[in-house]
Amino acid sequence: MTHARPALLLALALAAALPLPVSAQTPAPVPASTRTVDADAVAALDRMGKALRALPHFRMHATTSTEYVLDDGQKLALAGTVDYKVLGPDRFFVDIQSEQQHRQLFYDGKRLTIFAPRLKYYATLDDLNRSSQALLAESASRYGLEFPLADLFLWGTPAFPTDGFQSALRVDSARIDGEATQHYAFRQPGVDWQVWISDASALPRQVVITSHSDPALPSYQATLQWDTRRPVSASELAFAPDGATRIVFVPVALAAQDTPAEGN
Repeated sequence: MTHARPALLLALALAAALPLPVSAQTPAPVPASTRTVDADAVAALDRMGKALRALPHFRMHATTSTEYVLDDGQKLALAGTVDYKVLGPDRFFVDIQSEQQHRQLFYDGKRLTIFAPRLKYYATLDDLNRSSQALLAESASRYGLEFPLADLFLWGTPAFPTDGFQSALRVDSARIDGEATQHYAFRQPGVDWQVWISDASALPRQVVITSHSDPALPSYQATLQWDTRRPVSASELAFAPDGATRIVFVPVALAAQDTPAEGN
């Protein structure tokens, strides 16, 4: 098939670059007797989830650092940015950039478009007809797509239950970019994660996720800046091909059968 390989590149490159959402980790749980869960920490997380769910629209910019582990165990920290524009329960745009690659995703409640601006390829999933929350909750398992900071859409919903924590605790007060926050740490099967929650808005200002799937314990860190006042228009979330080539979307499970070439 003429367009098969670009489709593989697009799907593989997107999935490989993004951290697994906290809620998607599902190794075997540890015994309940070993858990120390602070109810106040869980309550703070619930308040944060309610604050997120109450937003009718938002713009969010994150500076990120992703650790990759080489074959010899050495870690590399690669910087990047993530920008979300969200309108209502079922429309969003996300721009993911690093020196290694650039990806954009557009969702209008029915269609998800994945665009590689440097490669000038895009792929589309049609007839999805679901909320942003539902899409992101199943995107990894169903389509092989892992969105950065996907839990922004899942916190405060049944898709992110809080009754399975192995530990939860408040660490301390801290300032993120001069803003007063409370620092919390949580452990779930297969992952440790931390969040710094704003005292003023109850929104997350920083997140650190450490995976247990690798003995080297690589981490992902994101510092978030929020704009909840400026409106987001539907036109800002619309995809315009502008000469880009449409290719066939191939799930990662099939794409893994091919060896990707280098590219952005």
